[in-house]
Amino acid sequence: MARTDAGAAEVGLAPHPPREVEPVERPRRRGRKGGGGEQLNVPPAEFTSYYGRPILKAPVWKWDIAAYLFTGGLAAGSSMLAAGGQLTGRPALRRAGRVTSLAAVSASAYFLINDLGKPSRFHHMLRVAKLTSPMSVGTWILSAFGPAAGVAAVAEAAPWLPERGVLGLGRRLLPPVGQAAGLVAAVTAPALATYTGVLLADTAVPSWHEAYPELPTVFAGSALASGAGVGLIAAPPAQAGPARRMAVAGAALELWGSHRVENRLGLLSEPYAVGSAGRLLRTGRALTAAGVAGALVGRRSRALSALSGGALLAAAVCTRFGIFHGGVASAKDPKYTVVPQRERARQRDGQTPDDSGPGAGPNPG
Repeated sequence: MARTDAGAAEVGLAPHPPREVEPVERPRRRGRKGGGGEQLNVPPAEFTSYYGRPILKAPVWKWDIAAYLFTGGLAAGSSMLAAGGQLTGRPALRRAGRVTSLAAVSASAYFLINDLGKPSRFHHMLRVAKLTSPMSVGTWILSAFGPAAGVAAVAEAAPWLPERGVLGLGRRLLPPVGQAAGLVAAVTAPALATYTGVLLADTAVPSWHEAYPELPTVFAGSALASGAGVGLIAAPPAQAGPARRMAVAGAALELWGSHRVENRLGLLSEPYAVGSAGRLLRTGRALTAAGVAGALVGRRSRALSALSGGALLAAAVCTRFGIFHGGVASAKDPKYTVVPQRERARQRDGQTPDDSGPGAGPNPG
C-alpha cells in the first residue's frame, strides 16, 4: 500500500521523497500497447550548480586592472589628438596630447606590472610573440607605443634647451624626431585602444566573452572621447576643433557599443544593467552626452569646453569600470554560465537533422 503516495497517505505515512510539485506525465515508450501515460514520482531535475556555488572562478583582477583599461585608452586617444594637432598646426593640442599620452602610458605600465606582482614578469612576456594570445600581442603593442610616446613628449622640451653646444644639437634634432615618433604612436594607438577589449572577450567570463563584437568598439570610442576631453581642457577654443570632432566620433562609437552590450546579449546583458556596473554605465552615458553637448555648444567658451572635457574623462572612467564590474559579476553567479549553456544545447538539439530516415545527409534525395 505504501509504494505509492496515495497508499502512503491511506496508512498514515508521509510521501518519500517529499516534494512540492505535482507529478508530471510522460508518454509511453514506443512499442508498448495501450494508451495513457506513466506517472513520475520524482520531478525532473533542474541543475543549477553544486550548492549554488559559482561554476567559474571569478577574475582575481582588482581595481588596478580597471584603471589600466582607462589609462591605456587615455594614452591612445591622447596620442591621436596630438597627431591631429601636429598635422593641422595646432601646437596647444599637440603639446597636451603628447604630455598626457606619456603620463597615461606610464600609469598604465605601472598598473599592469602591479597586477603581475613582479616587474620581471612583464619582461618575460617579451620572450615570445604569440599572435593567438591577446596578452602577448598587447604586451608588444605597449612596448612599441611607450617609447614612441615618450620621445614625442620629450621633444616638447626642445624650446627650453640652450641654442649652443651639445644641448643645442638636441634642440635642433628633437622636433623632427618628435614628429616622427608622434606619428608612430598615433599609428599604434588604435591597437592599444582596442586590444584590451579583445583581451577581456578572450576569457571565459560569460558577459565579457559573449560581448566580443562590441567590447573593442566600446573601448575605441571611450579612448577617442577621453583624448578629446584632454584637448577640450588644455587647448583654447580656437584650436579645439579636432578635439570636438573626436568627441562626437568617440561618443557615437561608445554609446552604440554600450547599447548593444546592454541589449543584445539576453540574460548576459543583465550584469551590465544592475548593481554597481549598471550605475556606472548609466552615469557614463549621461556624462558622455553632456560632454558632447557642451563641446558643441561651447565653441567659444573656454570654461564650458573645460567642463565638457572633464565630463568626457569621467565618462571614460565610468565606462571602463562598469564593463569591468559587469564581467566580474557574471562570473560569480552560476546562472550566467548554466542558463546560456542549456539554451545553446537546446538549440543544437532542435537543429540536429534526423539522419535515420531516407534522404539523410547534406544532399537529401
